[in-house]
Amino acid sequence: MTDDANKMWGGRFDAGQDAIMEAINASIGFDQRLARHDIEGSLAHAAMLAATGIITDSDAKAIREGLLTVLSEIDTGRFRFQAALEDIHMNIESRLQELIGAPAGRLHTARSRNDQVATDLRLWVRDQCDAAIAGIRALQRALVDQAEAGADWVMPGFTHLQTAQPVTWGHHMMAYVEMLERDASRLADARRRMNESPLGTCALAGTSFPIDRHATAKALGFDRPMANSLDAVADRDFALEFLAASAIVAMHLSRLAEEIVIWSSAQFRFVSLSDRFSTGSSIMPQKRNPDAAELVRAKTGRILGSAVGLFTVMKGLALAYSKDLQEDKEQVFDAADSLMLVLAATEGMVRDISADPDALNAAASSGFSTSTDLADWLVREADLPFREAHHVTGRLVAMAEAENKDLQDLSLEQMTSVHEAITAQVRDVLGAGNSVRSRTSYGGTAPERVREQVALWQERLS
Repeated sequence: MTDDANKMWGGRFDAGQDAIMEAINASIGFDQRLARHDIEGSLAHAAMLAATGIITDSDAKAIREGLLTVLSEIDTGRFRFQAALEDIHMNIESRLQELIGAPAGRLHTARSRNDQVATDLRLWVRDQCDAAIAGIRALQRALVDQAEAGADWVMPGFTHLQTAQPVTWGHHMMAYVEMLERDASRLADARRRMNESPLGTCALAGTSFPIDRHATAKALGFDRPMANSLDAVADRDFALEFLAASAIVAMHLSRLAEEIVIWSSAQFRFVSLSDRFSTGSSIMPQKRNPDAAELVRAKTGRILGSAVGLFTVMKGLALAYSKDLQEDKEQVFDAADSLMLVLAATEGMVRDISADPDALNAAASSGFSTSTDLADWLVREADLPFREAHHVTGRLVAMAEAENKDLQDLSLEQMTSVHEAITAQVRDVLGAGNSVRSRTSYGGTAPERVREQVALWQERLS
């Protein structure tokens, strides 16, 4: 342990730390990202100490001016972070002491690093929730634009990655808009729950000084101070909620990325990506690889890993604070960075992607995708029980498959040989275009329903 660190907290200790202990204990390599939030918390704390008469107005003024100088040095890259001072809190306090002298020592009155770091991280994660929601909104706008352009484009809908029923491109895009709305809602809910202030709960038991925790909570934009000092310093639910919500966002983006990978393959040719979101091969000159989509897909594991990592840290911690909690920040920072990157990359790909309506339509018209329409027609027009209609349709599919035809290519005579109730009007439901136009139920794939949803979301997102 260096002399500088001893001056900050080492009165109890005579001997210095082992170099390995110093290395495992230091967090300044990553928690310097909390600098602005740490200074915001300190400014609010100093103002409250002066307002309650715990420190003088002149000391508070010196602290304020000194902290703003430190913030300026950090913002302009002139601040020298020191590993020997362990963390961002001690680095800032040490520099403040160099700048203003004795008043700096009064800043930590009625405060501990325990409530200080809990406040800093809570402020940081709150801001990150806002940033992630903004990223989701940008991606939703891109998806709505795609949906508007392709409200009429017919494509195959899949179950088990097998052709199921025709849908529209617009309907498919809007499915992700709905998923992302739940994601934004989860982040907003997490933000609302985390918006309570730990500041002033000190190490774990509160303080005997006559502080005003409501004032500091208000100054920092919190709804209220946290009600229990033990919980305030020990809680990391807010970080866990952010990580869990982020993992779900990443999972949704990974599903879309997987579809882009499949759709852009030579076997599908549904879409193409420009050079902006593709790479080439070092050996195969014909290749255009959807690397951006593949990396979005892969980052999901990283974000989920951060969530699992912090859950594992937290699961065995007795109240209140333990040094284990230092391990929360790298998990949160890495997941947040990855989330913002994959949101931006996915938005870029969605805006860049070019769908081929002809290829989509050709695929939608194959694979007996209108079989359910035929079964529904038999129920509606021939008054067959659905199970019988399902059986009749299955026989017709087998007949078409044996002749290497699609359903609409069978003659009326062939169809009536399976069931006499079939008439020429059945042709009205057998085309893929007819199929999607008939799906007019709320939430269905019909172009008119898609356009209604597009209009609604355009208004929401404007």
